[in-house]
Amino acid sequence: MGDTRRGPAQALHVEPRWPVALAVLAAAFLLAILPDRVKMLPFWVPYVLVIALLVPMAAIMLSTAKERWLRIERTITLLFFVVAGSGMVANLAQLIAEMVHRSGEIGGIQLLTSSVAIWVNNVLTFSLLYWQIDRGGPEARAANTGPKPDWLFPQEGAREDVPPDWRPTFVDYLFLGFSTATAFSPADTLPLTSRAKLLMMLQTTISLVTIVAVMSRAINILGS
Repeated sequence: MGDTRRGPAQALHVEPRWPVALAVLAAAFLLAILPDRVKMLPFWVPYVLVIALLVPMAAIMLSTAKERWLRIERTITLLFFVVAGSGMVANLAQLIAEMVHRSGEIGGIQLLTSSVAIWVNNVLTFSLLYWQIDRGGPEARAANTGPKPDWLFPQEGAREDVPPDWRPTFVDYLFLGFSTATAFSPADTLPLTSRAKLLMMLQTTISLVTIVAVMSRAINILGS
C-alpha cells in the first residue's frame, strides 16, 4: 500500500460511499434470500456483514478522523469479500449438488432464481474488492498517493476527453465486474498485475459455472 499521509494543507478527498453502500446491501440481500436448501451461511451473517461495513462508511463521511475509519473500512471490505465470496462458492457447489443428486426435487424457477442471485452477487462482491484494492483504495487514487495500478482504464489513454483530475470510482469497478462476469474476458479495462489477472480468472470461473451448469439447466427444465 502506498503512503497515504498528507500534510495539513492537503485535504483528503473522499469518494461518495452511497453507490458502494447500495452494492453492499444488494449483495447481502441476495445472500439472505437464497433458498434454505442451498444456503450455506447462517441467516444472520449477511446482516452482520452489512452493519459492520456500513458503519465505517458512514463514519468516513461524517467523522473528522477519516483516515482511521478508512483503514477500518478497508479491513472490513476485505473480510466481507472473503466471507461473502466463500459463501457464494459454497452456495453454488450446494446448488449443483442438489441439481445432480435430487434433480426431481428442485424446480426450474428455484434453479433460475438461485443462479441469478449467485451471478449478481458475484458481480457485486468482486466489484467491491476491485474498488478497494486498486492503487491503494479510493482516497489514495484521488490523492495519487497509492501504488501502481492493477487495472488500466480507457479514460487514462484519452486524457483530452476526460477531466484532468479523473480517477476511477466505484461505478467503473462495477462495470469491470459486470464485464468480467458477462464476457468472460476483459472488456475495455486491462489487468496489469498478476493479482488482477488471478482475481478476474476466479470471477470468470464462478460466472461460467453458474451460467453453464445452473442457468442452462434451469432454462432446460422450464422449456420442457
